[in-house]
This record gives sequence, structure tokens and C-alpha cells, in this order.
Amino acid sequence: MDSSTIIIFTVGTILVTIFIIWLINRSSGQNKILRDKIFNSSFPDQWEVILEKNFKLYKRLPNDLRLRLNSYVNVFMAEKSFEACGGLNELTEEMCVTIAGQACLLLLNGRCGFYDTLSTVLIYPDMYSGESSINKDGTIGGGGNRLGESWKSGTVILSWVHSLRGPAIVNDGKNVVLHEFAHQLDQKDGSADGAPLLGFTEEHKDWAKSFGAAYERHAKRHRGGRKLVIDAYGATNPAEFFAVATETFFEKPKKLQQRYPRVYDQLKSFYSLDPLSW
Repeated sequence: MDSSTIIIFTVGTILVTIFIIWLINRSSGQNKILRDKIFNSSFPDQWEVILEKNFKLYKRLPNDLRLRLNSYVNVFMAEKSFEACGGLNELTEEMCVTIAGQACLLLLNGRCGFYDTLSTVLIYPDMYSGESSINKDGTIGGGGNRLGESWKSGTVILSWVHSLRGPAIVNDGKNVVLHEFAHQLDQKDGSADGAPLLGFTEEHKDWAKSFGAAYERHAKRHRGGRKLVIDAYGATNPAEFFAVATETFFEKPKKLQQRYPRVYDQLKSFYSLDPLSW
């Protein structure tokens, strides 16, 4: 290959690369315009009725936060797909909106995106066997009965019975939707380690110190059979501790603030929300 051919080939490659980048940027720009339009569109009255009935925290939100949540739900409903699984006879609008409302509560800080890696929410009628859930890459979810799962590959799996039961009882610290979508935030950087702030380096050091100490304290109390504020499942590993702490933050904020004030402050900062004020 002579020098002129090499130059032509190199220039051609550069031009193709520039064109591809232009197409990607153009597509991203168009997607953002569309998303902004959906975000700012009116919220269906029937969706508000559904959230007021099924998601008790929704009624407690200050008006500005409720309106912001509505906007995120608009985008979630437009961009994510829902699929019925395990003999669920009918996938209803009520199911989708109820789940979307809870999931979007975690996005109100405005810096966690729109669950951009998530594509699908699978809904089972009730508790299901992990062996029946097969990931898109062919891996099996694993044995045992499940209420929900969160996969880095872009899938969240939920039991409808428990997705409805969680927000109905707002002071028990149990909400499977908040739990699994907290995992989605944790998995955003590629690993589930209980540290969703890895992308925010200035805050990560304090987060790691606060959550590390709290996790060890919680696990020690659990091993000692002592009374727990955060559910015992949080003693499994740091990722589960973060997810369960998120449930506790929204459903038992006063008790969490009393027992683990630094964890409460970290979650308050991360989510840019203060449930104690609602």
C-alpha cells in the first residue's frame, strides 16, 4: 500500500468516525428533546388517582415534589417496558403506575438520571421462585423464593402483591420497589457495593465512612439478637444494607435518624429529600 493510499484510507476512516459521532450526538439531542417534552407534559388524572390510592407517601409529599415526581413518572412510563410473568393474567395501568411512582421517588435529586440502563420491569403476581427468572444473557436468577430482583443488565423483577403491600404500610420499613430500585442506583457504576456515590468523589469518602461503620454496627446487633431499626436483611452485605437503609429512610425516618444519624444525613443529601419534614 503506497503512501497516497494510506492517506486516503486514513482520511476516510476519520470522516466515517466523525459522521458516526455526529449521528450519535444528533440522536442523543433528539432523544433529550423528546424526553424534555414528555417530562413537561401534563400528568393524567387517572394516574394521580392511582398514586393517591396505592402510594401513601405520595399524598405526604410537598406539592413541588409531587409535581416533580409526576414528571419523572411521565418519562418512566414512556421509556420503560412492563411484562407480565408467572401466570399474571393481566398487566394493568394501575400496576405500572404504582411501581413507576415508587421508583421515581428516588430520582428527585435530579442527578441520578432516569434509570438509563433499565429497559424492562417484569411483574409476577406474587412471590416467585428465583429459578423461574432467566436473565436476558441466559443466566438464571438462582433458587429460593423472591419478592424482587435488580439486574445490571437492565431488568427489575417485582412481585405485584408486595409492590402494592409495601407502600400501603408506610411505617414498617419494608418496600420492595424502593429496595430494588435503590439497587439500580447502586449498580449504575457497574457494581453493587452499597456505594452509589462513586461518581461523586467529593462525597464518597464521608459516605464510605458513615455507611461502613453503620453496616458493621448493624451486623453486630443482628448477630447479637438485638432489636433492629433497619431490617435484618441489611446485614447480608453492604449493597443490601444500602437498599434496606433506603426503605427505612422513607418509611421510618425518625427511628433511622435517632439510631443512625450519619446514615440519615447521607441519604438526605443523596436523595435531596427529608422525609422527616413531610
